[in-house]
Amino acid sequence: MNETRDLTNIDENWNKVVYWFIKNTGKKPTLNSILFMIGVQELGQGKRPYSKEEKQDLMHLATCKLFSNSGFYEFQGHDQDGWPHYINIEDLPPMSLEEQERFIKWHMIDYFSDIIEQ
Repeated sequence: MNETRDLTNIDENWNKVVYWFIKNTGKKPTLNSILFMIGVQELGQGKRPYSKEEKQDLMHLATCKLFSNSGFYEFQGHDQDGWPHYINIEDLPPMSLEEQERFIKWHMIDYFSDIIEQ
């Protein structure tokens, strides 16, 4: 995790992420819609129709990317179709649903920190 980022106030910073998405898409995002968008960004193939399976894969890709910043996953490279692949380095600690939500929000805030600081 980039230690220079101020992630101590998750709720305030999360609201900045949500506001940015509303301002740019006209819709209030869900955690899943943000995961999907991160996955599309990380895949790098742009906006196009994705199958249900690809959408699930994109959300998994996003999760791996987010958690790689904390050392839970490590980027391994791209496959023949251009999809990034990660390996699990360390298991996530046990968390309640509320803790899981805050954990992923914290990582999303870090991912989008450059745009929410503008």
